[in-house]
Amino acid sequence: MLQRVAVVGAGAAGLCAARHVLSRPGRFAPPVLFELSSHVGGTWCYEERAGTEERGQPLLSSMYRDLRTNLPKEVMKFPDFPFEEDLSSFLPHQEVRRYLQSYCERHQVHTHIRFNTVVEKVKPVVMTTEDGLEKTVWEVTSSDASGHRMAETFDSVFVCSGHYSDPHIPVIPGIEHFKGQVLHSHSYRFAEPFSGRSVVVLGARASGVDISMELAKAGAQVILSHARPRLTFPLPPGVRQCSAVEAVQEDGSVRFQDGEVGVADVLMFCTGYNFAFPFLDSGQLGLQVDDHVVAPLHRFLLPPAFPSLFFIGLCKIICPFPHFDCQVRFALAVLDGSVTLPSRAQMEDEVRRQQQEKADRGVERRHLLVLDQDQWEYHESLARLAGFPPLDPVVRDLYQEVWRQRKVHPENYRRINYRLDSVPPSGRWFHGAPSSVHFFLFQRRAVSRKCMK
Repeated sequence: MLQRVAVVGAGAAGLCAARHVLSRPGRFAPPVLFELSSHVGGTWCYEERAGTEERGQPLLSSMYRDLRTNLPKEVMKFPDFPFEEDLSSFLPHQEVRRYLQSYCERHQVHTHIRFNTVVEKVKPVVMTTEDGLEKTVWEVTSSDASGHRMAETFDSVFVCSGHYSDPHIPVIPGIEHFKGQVLHSHSYRFAEPFSGRSVVVLGARASGVDISMELAKAGAQVILSHARPRLTFPLPPGVRQCSAVEAVQEDGSVRFQDGEVGVADVLMFCTGYNFAFPFLDSGQLGLQVDDHVVAPLHRFLLPPAFPSLFFIGLCKIICPFPHFDCQVRFALAVLDGSVTLPSRAQMEDEVRRQQQEKADRGVERRHLLVLDQDQWEYHESLARLAGFPPLDPVVRDLYQEVWRQRKVHPENYRRINYRLDSVPPSGRWFHGAPSSVHFFLFQRRAVSRKCMK
C-alpha cells in the first residue's frame, strides 16, 4: 500500500518535500500540502502590510521591500533546478518567489496544495495493522476559509512551516519606560518612515546589518547595538556600533552595557525568531520546544519517539534550499526503508551526546541548531546514508568565498556576479584585472566572479 504524506506549508521546504514525494510514485501516494495563505513561496512572499490579513490570520512573511539575497543564486538553488542564468547572482526577493513558483509548476506540485487552509492539530494515533502489529499514524485536522473542518489520517507528516514568523523579543528591563516606537524586524517593510529619526537596532546578524545600512541611506541615525565581537568591516556614515542594550531608564533613555546612555526615537529588534508549532503537542511527542531549540531531534530532523514526523529546515546559518533537499531525501529514505534508524534510546543518547559536545565547546543552548561550517559534513552524512548524490563541492567553496566578501565589503559584495563553469580536473586559480574579472577555479568546477560597475 502506498504511504500517505502530509506536508504543512508550501514554502521552499514544503515544495521540496512534495516534489520528492511525487518523484516516487511506486512508494508514496501524491502528497497533501496544507498552506495557510493563497500562494506558494512562504516567507519569500512580500506583504506590504504587517500584522494580520483580512481573515484575521497572521501575516507570516518577514520580507522587507528592498531585501536582496545574501547568498548568490549559484549557492541557493535546489541541486536539480537552477535559476535562470541571465539573472544576477544576488537576487531581489521577487525573483526568488518566481523561482519557487517555477519549481512548483515544473514538478506539478500545485494541484496537491490546499490553499487558505489552517492546520489545527497534528497528533499521533496508534492503530493495529492487518497482521496484528501496532503502527503510529497521524491524524491531521484542518479547516479551510469557509470554516469547514476535516480530519484525515497520514502515514507521515513533514513540518515545513518555517521559523521566521514568530518574533523573538528579549527581555529589556524598563522597556515600558521607552517613549518612542518599539518594533521587530518582522514588521519592518522599508526605510523611508525612519528618515531623520534616531534608531537603535538590536542585533548584528544579517538582518540587523542590512536594515541598519538601509536606514542610514534613508537619513536615519543608527546605533547598531549587539553583544557580538565588534564588527571589523566598514559601516556606512550614519551607522555606529555600540554594546548591547542593558536597560531603558525611567526617563526613557537607553543604557548600554558599556555604561553609555543615549536617547532614541525607535528600538528595532533584529533578534531572530522563536520556534512555534501551535498544531503540535510537544509534550506528547517527547519534545522540548523553546525560543531557539527543538530537542531531541535525531539528525536535526525527527523525534526519536516518533520517527515518521519530520521537521524540515530548523537549522540556522545554512544554504537553505540545498539543505532542505538533503533533509527531504534522507527522510524519504527512512520512510521507504532504505535507511534503518537506530533504536529510540540510541537516538536520544546520540542527541544528548552531541549537545554536550557543543556545550563543552562553549556553544550556548540557543545556538545548538546553528550549523554554519558543520553543514557540509552533515549534508555529506545524509547523502552517504541515504544513497543520493552529495552536494557539489563548489557549493561549499562559493559559500565560503561569499562569507569572506561580506566581511570585507558589507555594502558592495552583492555587486559581484558569479558563474559556475566546468574546468579540467587539475583546476587552477586565476586573477583578472582589479575590479573587473576574477576567476576562482576549483578541482571539478569553476567559479568566475565579475564585479558590476
